[in-house]
Amino acid sequence: MGKRLATLEKSKVYDAVKFYPVKEAADVVKKTATAKFDETIELHARLGVDPKQSDQNVRGTVALPHGSGKTKRVVVIAKGEKVKEAEAAGADAAGDADIIEKISKGWMDFDVLVATPDAMKDLTKLGKVLGPKGLMPNPKAGTVTFDIGRTVKELKAGRIEYKLDSTGIVHVGIGKASFTPEQIAANVTAVMHAIILARPSSAKGQYVQSITLSSTMGPGIHLDASQKFD
Repeated sequence: MGKRLATLEKSKVYDAVKFYPVKEAADVVKKTATAKFDETIELHARLGVDPKQSDQNVRGTVALPHGSGKTKRVVVIAKGEKVKEAEAAGADAAGDADIIEKISKGWMDFDVLVATPDAMKDLTKLGKVLGPKGLMPNPKAGTVTFDIGRTVKELKAGRIEYKLDSTGIVHVGIGKASFTPEQIAANVTAVMHAIILARPSSAKGQYVQSITLSSTMGPGIHLDASQKFD
């Protein structure tokens, strides 16, 4: 254990073996975020599913009540009036062939790429560029849609994507250490509620096996996985 974490545990700021209710965990994780920068608060949920089975892949989006604390740069590839709709909704850039050409030349100055279904065929040639960076629009992530205006506004307001990794864990940033405990708790609840609703019908046994909350430099705070998130 690092000196910093040992000091935190010794000071009784948190209990390494306790399982906290969400509101108390939110208060504790904020107190353990003692770095000199605004640490990201992360949620890690281990699920009782087999990530190798396609019908047990847990993935979706959720609008955080208090945002993520990070302003996302959203770029839209669309046609006709949808370009104007994207711009009116606050997209950082929007276009069609011109955006595709910029990306093909190495431009990656964005966090999320949204596309209308009719524009996806032109994007396939950029799969090798966008895919490895996790930037290829995907229907499951809600980034392939004709509802451009609403999607851009939600992404700007703090809509995030969650998805299962190869070890059966969902890792997602849910806020910043500068958030109030109430804001952190509300965001945790929103994410867990969405994950629980996304339970695959083929999943057997205990679905949510463990939940940990932590700041970038802080220790893991264990949440009671049996509590209700609604």
